[in-house]
Amino acid sequence: MRIGMLVSGGDCPGLNAAIRGAVLRGVDVFGFEMIGFMSGWRGVIENDWIPLDRRAVRGISPMGGTILGTSRVSPFTDEGGGAEGIRARMRENDLDGLILIGGNGTQTVAQMLSDEGINVVGVPKTIDNDLGGTDFTFGFDTAVSIATDAIDRLRTTGESHGRCMVLEVMGRDAGWIALHAGMAGGAQVILVPEFPESIEQICEWVESVRDRGRHSLVVVAEGFRLEGMESEVTRAGVDGFGRPRLGGVAEVLAPMIEERTGIESRATVLGHVQRGGVPTAFDRVLATRAGIAASDAVEAGDWGVMTSLQGNDIVTVPLAEAVGSLKVVPRDRYEQVRLLFG
Repeated sequence: MRIGMLVSGGDCPGLNAAIRGAVLRGVDVFGFEMIGFMSGWRGVIENDWIPLDRRAVRGISPMGGTILGTSRVSPFTDEGGGAEGIRARMRENDLDGLILIGGNGTQTVAQMLSDEGINVVGVPKTIDNDLGGTDFTFGFDTAVSIATDAIDRLRTTGESHGRCMVLEVMGRDAGWIALHAGMAGGAQVILVPEFPESIEQICEWVESVRDRGRHSLVVVAEGFRLEGMESEVTRAGVDGFGRPRLGGVAEVLAPMIEERTGIESRATVLGHVQRGGVPTAFDRVLATRAGIAASDAVEAGDWGVMTSLQGNDIVTVPLAEAVGSLKVVPRDRYEQVRLLFG
């Protein structure tokens, strides 16, 4: 079989390990011929691709980013031509199917293409860990590790100056990075999009820490809203999927905390640092296993599925299960850690 592969959406650590796993399994074990489209769906539309074999993926597992590049271009545009346009490009390149590595947007597109009879297998990646159908996505562990390191560093400077440090992390509408990094770093306040809190409650927690002779570390997810806020804090413009660009909530919270408590407060927006650098060992292993499982699914003719981590096992689940709803922080997980705030 001849199989095409691409990465779409935001980048994350572990992408190269996933590509390598799929290629080594597909080419060396099953005898596939594989090609990689450059810059996501843009590469499909412009017919820009490279051959993928053992030589092409040699030594890439520890590397951050992706050798294929990525973009937020969608095939469901006039330029992309929708399912028929993708089908025509696949015929032109004699492709039997596609392996699509991406997050919620990518797997939603995969589901749409599958519904149109196109052979696709999805591989889940996102630092946000918000895809349904899988316990974890690769990229998440690395992002949490980076955020935890930032917490450790901010704590020492905050204690030295007697400041309240407010760290903003990514996650869009899901608070997984904030929850896990905040717990790992011992933050006194963790704010997630799923559960709004009032500024009065936040300040009460911060003051409680001060009254014990310490200084607060507040971790806030970029999609968090204060009680009464109508929408998230956004930067200018929208992303490639038409969603508002989130960011800046820490810069709103810090002066509000300082005004109400009299405690000098500083904001740090971690931003794209969370996406960069080398993946953790966990993400390298998870991504490799996910890539291998994708080629296994292709060999078995198991189309319209996404590879998934369930417990310690890599399985496949229907794409509809993965994209049916956003995986968010459940109330019991938040209430458990909320008891430790202040």
